[in-house]
Amino acid sequence: MIKEIPAFVSGSARLVLRGNRWYFAWVGFLGVLIVWGVTAWLQQLDQGLIVSNMRDQVSWAYYIGNFTFLVGVAAAAVMLVIPAYIYDWKPIKEIAIFGELLAISAIVMCMLFVLVDMGRPDRVWHLIPFVGSLNLPSSLLGWDVLVLNLYLVLNLVIVAHLLYTAYHRRPYRSRFVVPLLLFSIPAAVGIHTVTAFVYAGTAARPFWNSAILAPRFLASAFCSGPAILLILFQILRRTTSIQIKNEAIWKIAELMAYAMFLNLFLFGAEIFREYYSATHHLIHTQYLFSGVHGHSALVPFAWASLIASVIAFLLFLIPATRRNLVTLNLGCLLIYSGVYIEKGIALVIPGMTPDTLGEFYEYVPTLIEVRVGAGIFAIGFLIFTLLCKIAIPALQEAEEFTGDETPKAEAALP
Repeated sequence: MIKEIPAFVSGSARLVLRGNRWYFAWVGFLGVLIVWGVTAWLQQLDQGLIVSNMRDQVSWAYYIGNFTFLVGVAAAAVMLVIPAYIYDWKPIKEIAIFGELLAISAIVMCMLFVLVDMGRPDRVWHLIPFVGSLNLPSSLLGWDVLVLNLYLVLNLVIVAHLLYTAYHRRPYRSRFVVPLLLFSIPAAVGIHTVTAFVYAGTAARPFWNSAILAPRFLASAFCSGPAILLILFQILRRTTSIQIKNEAIWKIAELMAYAMFLNLFLFGAEIFREYYSATHHLIHTQYLFSGVHGHSALVPFAWASLIASVIAFLLFLIPATRRNLVTLNLGCLLIYSGVYIEKGIALVIPGMTPDTLGEFYEYVPTLIEVRVGAGIFAIGFLIFTLLCKIAIPALQEAEEFTGDETPKAEAALP
């Protein structure tokens, strides 16, 4: 079996090095963004985090906001695993691997955003489980690092086994893969729950001190990740011979409607508590939705996120609109935009504004931060693109991917 690994690696390499002009244009575009982002990060390394607009008052901002959002995207793979492997629903089971690919890409981006947010990235080895000092069990950040690495390894093992067996035209080992897939369900819940606990456990930031923050995180996650996958599935149907049934797309959209309802309901419960109790901690929510003392930089974003989420929920709730590709795609874009603002700008910055001394600091990311963020997203999209370039022929059992030395067997991927 070990002797067959080089053939699998070379076969995968052949796939990613082949493609039409659109494929190489896309990869080239991502490469330019990566270089643009790396040069900005090198400037940040040289001059320090002073080149960002983060200060003592707002020390978590653009980088950590993107990290929080992407943890949710990674956790969203469970939206495909549950109907595929708990209920054995074939239309989604046939395409469930793309959820694992998205999870891998998202977790890599998460870790990169943490890396660039560090003032001393040379000390990143402290975050490596079993090598550094994670200060377990007392450190929530240590637990977050641990569960993210576990979830990444879990998905890498699943995807590697599925693609490896597909290359050699063998059926995957269900006794090995299915338990890992089922374990990925609580693992996906765990990564976003622990991330929510990092916020909720920060006693000096009352805006985050909510018992329902973790379920809010999960509900919004089960919308944003599938929104990306729904658009991807439509692209694959147009550009490949993969048969992605309408039933699979509509079922995912229906599940997203339920998740968005839960997200909006929990948001409403939180808003009621804040405004009805009207404690002095209400100032953080007021800063977000109406502004305080002339400080209103986040108000347009907060309302845009809420309006986008409500419209998207209605589009996905009504069967006629969620089964219409135009309104379906519009809903996906609105959900992605709404959750991105909610998890990034509308969560991190109001929690630190005003600061513990009552000072207002209006944070706006610098071009350096935007460039670094663009580079990290480009790395994630590149990883996802290359993994799809390998997985799609495997799903199709294409001769260009499968090894010639083995006889053809039953479909290798679930």
